[in-house]
Amino acid sequence: MRDEWKYWIALSMVNGVGVVLTRNLLSEFDKAEEIFKASKKKLIQIDGINEKTAESIKKFDDWELADQELLKIEKWGISLLTLNDPDYPKALFQTYNPPLLLYVKGEIIERDEISMAIVGSRLPDRYGRTVAQTLSGELASLGITIVSGLARGIDSFAHEAAIKAGGRTIGILGCGLDQIYPPENKKLYTEVSQNGAVISEFNLGTPPIAQNFPRRNRIISGLSLGVVVVQASEKSGSLISASFALDQNKEVFAVPGHIDHKLSRGTHWLIKRGAKLVETVDDIINEIDSLRSLQGKDLFEEDRRGKILATLTKSQKEVFSVLSSDPVHIDEINKLTGIEPSSLLSTLLTLELNDVVVQLPGKHSQIK
Repeated sequence: MRDEWKYWIALSMVNGVGVVLTRNLLSEFDKAEEIFKASKKKLIQIDGINEKTAESIKKFDDWELADQELLKIEKWGISLLTLNDPDYPKALFQTYNPPLLLYVKGEIIERDEISMAIVGSRLPDRYGRTVAQTLSGELASLGITIVSGLARGIDSFAHEAAIKAGGRTIGILGCGLDQIYPPENKKLYTEVSQNGAVISEFNLGTPPIAQNFPRRNRIISGLSLGVVVVQASEKSGSLISASFALDQNKEVFAVPGHIDHKLSRGTHWLIKRGAKLVETVDDIINEIDSLRSLQGKDLFEEDRRGKILATLTKSQKEVFSVLSSDPVHIDEINKLTGIEPSSLLSTLLTLELNDVVVQLPGKHSQIK
């Protein structure tokens, strides 16, 4: 497939060739390479391809730029998903205007088809931060992938909470994947790519300019079953994501706030126009058929437990392995593990400090 990437990069550079024409071309040609090698006469026979567009394809000569892009892709450890790739996200493919190319740092997998977007203000207050973290963490713990824009504020809190819950998350950039923006999210960028993927439709080297972000927002909504807006002013970019979601027949959710707070105006505006009001994660799950079966379950609990176990010492693993989401008394833990009470108390404390276990009244403990 890598040999084909060069021709896809070239195709994305040809003036006048967008998604509709590319789909028409792919109905006739199996590979992008074949498009460039076809005769002008053959190209004109394709629906929507006029003489001017066929001429642009035949006269394309920026192959050096395409080769340079491939070298940068290799340097950054990035992969490409093309419109005809079987791994191209199905939900995004079915939208009106999906990207011809997706640059991917990390991996998009089948379970990411069950995903929700969480977006909001870049300058949230404590309430917004808490709500974003709670919703994201609870959704992620159910095996739902969290999609957001890797921006400051709500986006960052949503990504962080998903990772902390042992879940997957996908970040969408409005610039090339070699242009980490905002720069203070360099660490988060790496963590998201290791627990999901960071993706962009923009060539490497593309700066984070204003006009890129509405295009970025259509991918956020396009990848997701719905969009949750947590705090947004009247002119927030999050409302653009919600608008795209409506156009794509996706669900839109909004978290209410104080009536006199400017960060509530955007979410209240959405609620007045039919967005689902969100107080708890159940308000999201109950609205989408494909999520209802997740209530009361953790579809990927074994995957999450495996990730946690990989970080623990031998004694910690022994204790963690006998715990569950239901409280277990310390005497039962002692019986199952054979660890001395003093050492057991120390191990439970360490697990609690590592945010893995919760110790409850009555000497009970459970997995967080």
